[in-house]
Amino acid sequence: MAIYAIGDLQGCYDDFRRLLDQCHFKPDEDRLWLAGDLVSRGPKSLQTLRYVVSLGDRVISVLGNHDLHMLAVDAGIKNTRDPDLINILEAHDRAELMHWLRYRPLIHHDASLAYTLVHAGIYPAWNLNQAQTYAAELHTVLCSDHYRNFFEHMYGDQPDCWSEDLQGWERLRFICNSFSRMRFCSHSGQLYLQAKGPPGSQPPGFQPWYAVRNRKTQEQRIIFGHWSTLGRQSVDNVYALDTGCIWGGELTALQIDTPEPRYISVNCPMHREGKLE
Repeated sequence: MAIYAIGDLQGCYDDFRRLLDQCHFKPDEDRLWLAGDLVSRGPKSLQTLRYVVSLGDRVISVLGNHDLHMLAVDAGIKNTRDPDLINILEAHDRAELMHWLRYRPLIHHDASLAYTLVHAGIYPAWNLNQAQTYAAELHTVLCSDHYRNFFEHMYGDQPDCWSEDLQGWERLRFICNSFSRMRFCSHSGQLYLQAKGPPGSQPPGFQPWYAVRNRKTQEQRIIFGHWSTLGRQSVDNVYALDTGCIWGGELTALQIDTPEPRYISVNCPMHREGKLE
């Protein structure tokens, strides 16, 4: 059995299937870890979502910021003009697909493989147990009958620093932002969520979250996506897999069941013009 972790799909269904062919993926035997952002911006989010759901327990996917936005749209909290998302809203199986997406976790850890999967990263002041605990807090709300209330309070950059004293929507918003939007952080633990460029484009005093001094997950092998301007990276025990497929870059998989992780990539046509994010 092979296990492949794959970066942000963002509705790039054809590129996704080409990458699986390149990996010689066997649906009856192999497993996929998806780093979130399955939908949005690409040309075939509906097809992507349907295929991933059809794989059942052969796939593990964590929630990304675009997935969460899709859920907020589905809940009627946000509007969209994105035709790719509108296709999902008009699909006959919309309810089934959105229910499946809403129940995805924010973090997945496999002790036997010694890898952890998240969308954006793990807040530097949290150890693995804390990250799993805080992710479970938000997951419980998303899986409850009150999930729409969270989406009404999800958007915003504040609070930008963690405290165990945070409560209510502010606490859940910080947890959500850390797992789904984080790129840069200060040594004191302040998030800077406005910058989307590569390392070096951030203001003084901030650095990539994985480079923060005394990060508590330094011994953990962490796989993440979200940061297309970072590109493929393997540094400080982290593996960045968003290689900008939507922007004409690559779609990248990392085989993680082998003694040494192995990269497989396919080149992608540009589905969306503009700056990498």
